[in-house]
Amino acid sequence: MVWTGTWVAERLGVELIGDEELPALLGLALRRNPKRAHLLVSSVLGKHVPQHPSVVYGSGLGLGLRVRELLGAEEAGRAVVLGYAETATALGHAVADGLGSAPYLHSTRRPVPGVATAGGFEESHSHATSHLLLPEDPELLAGPGPLVLVDDEFSTGNTVLNTIRGLHERYPRDRYVVVALVDMRAPADRDRLTAFAAELGARVDLLSLAAGTVTLPDGVLEKGQELVARHEPTPPTTTPAPPTVAPAPPTVAPTAPTVAPAAPAVPAAPAVPTAPTRSAVPTAPAPSAVPTAPTQSAVPTAPAPSAVPTAPTPSAVPAAPGIPAAPAAPAVVRVPLDWPAEVPDGGRHGFTPEHRARLEAALPGMTKTLAEALAADAPDGADRAPRVLVLGFEELMYAPLRLAGALEDAGLDVRYSTTTRSPVLAVDDPGYAIRTRLVFPAHDDPADGPGDRYAYNVAGGGFDAVVAVVDSAADTPELHAPDGLLAQLAAHIPRVALAVVPSYTPRPRSQPRPQAAMDPMAAPEAPERSSMLPEPLRGPAFSSYAPEEVGWLLQDLSDVELEAPTEEREEAIQRGGAHYAESLPVEYQPSARYQELFHSALESSAARIAHAVGTVTETVLAERPARPVLVSLARAGTPVGVLMRRWALHRHGLDLPHYAVSIVRGRGIDANALRWLAAHHDPADVVFVDGWTGKGAITRELAAALRESEEFAGFDPEIAVLADPGSCVRTYGTREDFLIPSACLNSTVSGLISRTVLRADLVGAHDFHGAKFYRDLSGADVSNAFLDAVEARFDEVAATVDTDVKDLLAADRTPTWEGWAAVERISEEYGIHDVNLVKPGVGETTRVLLRRVPWKILAKRGAGADLAHVRLLAEQRGVPVEEVDGLPYTCVGLIHPQYTRGATGADGKAVTSR
Repeated sequence: MVWTGTWVAERLGVELIGDEELPALLGLALRRNPKRAHLLVSSVLGKHVPQHPSVVYGSGLGLGLRVRELLGAEEAGRAVVLGYAETATALGHAVADGLGSAPYLHSTRRPVPGVATAGGFEESHSHATSHLLLPEDPELLAGPGPLVLVDDEFSTGNTVLNTIRGLHERYPRDRYVVVALVDMRAPADRDRLTAFAAELGARVDLLSLAAGTVTLPDGVLEKGQELVARHEPTPPTTTPAPPTVAPAPPTVAPTAPTVAPAAPAVPAAPAVPTAPTRSAVPTAPAPSAVPTAPTQSAVPTAPAPSAVPTAPTPSAVPAAPGIPAAPAAPAVVRVPLDWPAEVPDGGRHGFTPEHRARLEAALPGMTKTLAEALAADAPDGADRAPRVLVLGFEELMYAPLRLAGALEDAGLDVRYSTTTRSPVLAVDDPGYAIRTRLVFPAHDDPADGPGDRYAYNVAGGGFDAVVAVVDSAADTPELHAPDGLLAQLAAHIPRVALAVVPSYTPRPRSQPRPQAAMDPMAAPEAPERSSMLPEPLRGPAFSSYAPEEVGWLLQDLSDVELEAPTEEREEAIQRGGAHYAESLPVEYQPSARYQELFHSALESSAARIAHAVGTVTETVLAERPARPVLVSLARAGTPVGVLMRRWALHRHGLDLPHYAVSIVRGRGIDANALRWLAAHHDPADVVFVDGWTGKGAITRELAAALRESEEFAGFDPEIAVLADPGSCVRTYGTREDFLIPSACLNSTVSGLISRTVLRADLVGAHDFHGAKFYRDLSGADVSNAFLDAVEARFDEVAATVDTDVKDLLAADRTPTWEGWAAVERISEEYGIHDVNLVKPGVGETTRVLLRRVPWKILAKRGAGADLAHVRLLAEQRGVPVEEVDGLPYTCVGLIHPQYTRGATGADGKAVTSR
């Protein structure tokens, strides 16, 4: 057997010099490309050469494990992986899997209308040069952690330099790791990358399975073009099937005893076994070290044909909507995949560890379906296991690779490869890497128009069956046409199955940039003003919440002295000398008795709160068909936003983005926070979240702020709340006025974050509003205990939530604003004459007792345990509690009217503070 680069090496004088593993990893072919004659053909990538899926996946996974070792656990936990389309999409996925916790994104040549670009770059030598970055979450590339860039091979390093240069201008960071199967750069190219890293002030590491250089003689481009013209006088045309099929090519790089004299520098290639052992791939981990690959026992093997119903005939197999059924000859069986909901088909818009986990859980079921279909269609009496090819589609490489790997683990004889856009000469010679070529029309409505696509080394590969895996965007009439891919496959392989993965497309932005709309390949444009605004603050650096729970669109004022005695604040506020948001009250430290009340209240009300959380979340999901972006109003709304996010993840596997923003009565919502949200998400997807309504002042504040500015017209002013006793909103968990334990405390139940601050000397024109992180109170923090106690009751209330939401969605939920009317009546009845000093509801009354100077508490006659903490606080502060009839709330807190430190109230009684 000879090395699969011999044919090109003999005729062009191309030499590979470097590590002894190179000939086992690479062959050579000629491409129809005016910029580069030769093509390095990987035997372990799974693109042009069908290979064992365990070898393909193991190659990338092993590199990912090496990256994790290089970075260390902490840095690896902050890393983001970026792969290159189209050849390295699955390789990048596998590297991210090896890292374990890294989100993944790959570049794409498929523009998606309405999805904003986060970057782009050029691959100058490629057949299709323009790459786009289209993450669904624009924050994906914005973090400071290492960026891991993955490609199949490095020849000059230009693509990597172009990528880093473009991304570093927008998302600067101090470390990059470049990963490839082989590093074939010349010494000058290596020096150029080193100098570039020094200029950037960033560290750049490089990892590969093997390294070397390609020596190209003078005139190699012209000679290569002449060779292509000689063997292929005219450009390839789409035909139903090639007239002849070459003998089966080897599925892995064969051994060469010696390299032809024209390429004396190429050493003899080590033997590469055909069995799916990791020894075929240098540095790839042993099977036991592959944590994410399903074990054989997890995937049922294909049952005997007699135990499986006969597969339907082609005429009985339904086609995709609008697509005619495949003709009787060739026979194509459509295999329905139960692809997990909300799991993207790949990394075009981002792929998170949560997506990976859901895919892992679904693989056994999908594999069983494929194995049964293959067994049902197998001829009786076969004396060997069928040889199966799983064929992916251009950028769609990871999903078919994982399916192929699961079939392999189930005991099938499987190979894996994908179709491609790249035109490569096919030569039926054992010393040439591309033995056969199928040509068929593009079938995914590509942005650059119709054209030919290719499948290499498939015809003549000795396959008994092929599973073509495409995404739904590519399941078009062209795919099923007489000259389409399925017909080409059926002309050479006895059994053809089609599995369609649903295309994942983020909801288009409501206001896409005109440039992107007119020219999807145009240079990307940074979001307006986003460069002025920092990224959200996250725990544990800011707040005691986990970083994924909430991003705070605030600035950290922890080092600023903002607290003032309650009486001083109240006097300044009522005199008009200060706004309540310009200072902070001293944080209330609960007594042991009060803490006992909190925990007792939490235990008794957790299920009730869980039911309200489920109700409001399911209502939001039902009325927002796209993935909502939760934006809680800090800080009372933030625990509710976290719980809603947890419900969506727990019940539906939805990982909803969640941010917290500041809104200040009389000053409006933080405009810069809205600008940040508009630059990173579709404003139409934003759902504002708060804890409860009292009289609806914040509801009115938000609506007025959005109504007064055309800039924010895309945001919906509707607020979703846990409790709406004031009947001020349409989206709520309950309209009962009951105790929400998160209202019992201040920062210690809200991630140790203060209420928000807006003061001219601290918050500039381009700043977020501020807040403090009370790290010193961590010993008293019950924020996560509150969340965990409520989440623990989710399953218990799920059934009733489903029933109640169905009824709620059918009911009239129009706000009546009865709370506002009650407040106006109470204000006049008690001689206060200022609705801002009347705070209705359990939550607002608690705030009065904790932060303001209370005058008296009105309690609904007969109110019980929901008011235990209110009565205790009133007792501690010497505030009378007056039981009244006909109160629409459980209680109402009255702030002392016209307060001075020596004042008396309307009833002539002085107020004391203890």
